[in-house]
Amino acid sequence: MQSSQHHIITSVSAWLTQDKPVWLCTILKTWGSSPRPVGAMMACTLAGEMVGSISGGCIEEDFIAQLRDGSLKQRYQNEGRPFIVQYGVSAEEQARLRLPCGGQLHVLVEFIAPEPEMRDVFSALGAALNDHQRISRHVDLLTGTVSTREVSSDEAVTLDDREMLHSLSPRYRLLLLGAGDVARYVAELALIMDYEVTLCDPRPSYLDNWQVDGVHLTADLPDDVVRDQFSNPYSGIVALAHDPRVDDMALMEALKTSAFYIGAMGSERTSANRRLRLPELGLSADEIARLHAPIGMAIGSKTPAEIAISIMAELTAVRHSHA
Repeated sequence: MQSSQHHIITSVSAWLTQDKPVWLCTILKTWGSSPRPVGAMMACTLAGEMVGSISGGCIEEDFIAQLRDGSLKQRYQNEGRPFIVQYGVSAEEQARLRLPCGGQLHVLVEFIAPEPEMRDVFSALGAALNDHQRISRHVDLLTGTVSTREVSSDEAVTLDDREMLHSLSPRYRLLLLGAGDVARYVAELALIMDYEVTLCDPRPSYLDNWQVDGVHLTADLPDDVVRDQFSNPYSGIVALAHDPRVDDMALMEALKTSAFYIGAMGSERTSANRRLRLPELGLSADEIARLHAPIGMAIGSKTPAEIAISIMAELTAVRHSHA
């Protein structure tokens, strides 16, 4: 997911602040079968601390081996600037690295020294992503100079002989409304899928016995939570309370935002009645048409866990279509 970029940039920024040099790898091109998309990154300190991935593990192992035997450092010294490594060019190398049949990767390798300029760049990148703003990392391939660009492209990486522009995306957020069993399973799946998850329920005592590690809980009014934290294209809003006082209050605000996904749980009849109520809250027909209700893909789900799977499946499909 794009959100892994957020984690990697934050990790690199932290390492640079700790005076740790960092090797940063970015996938520029792929051919054939590739386990990771263009724009995926991996970062590694000289001590072997690593975040991210550019393959299923095979290239990472080869990279660490070169880091330990000094060949990586030697090549960088010879080049004097970032360099591109082509993996899987020959059948022999595909077999050695256990790449999928026909798979090839072009990877940009950069050495990021813990200098003030680099710290400032990665701090700015992290700050923009924390604010859920898109931003790009610009690399001069001739000098190794790295800078930020407020522009971004639908393409993860744009490249020519002199420069690379790497468009970065913030971590996706998910707001769950209503503390219940379905919300518990949705939260657990969303965390696995690297969403930042918040559960909101303003009803007294509903949050008392609801706990999933890593989920932020709030009893604030749902419309305020939506307005203040979940009104951008990297937000998903899922109404699960079965209580119009909670669900409709959130939907009234959510359907006016640019959130990429807005869904509400309920039967066909419940969903139809909700659509009749929403115009009374000042919502237009076009705004109401954005609502996914009944929520989830039709997989014949009955149990809370199955319903959660159907919700996350639909949310994933919409996210990719939206992107």
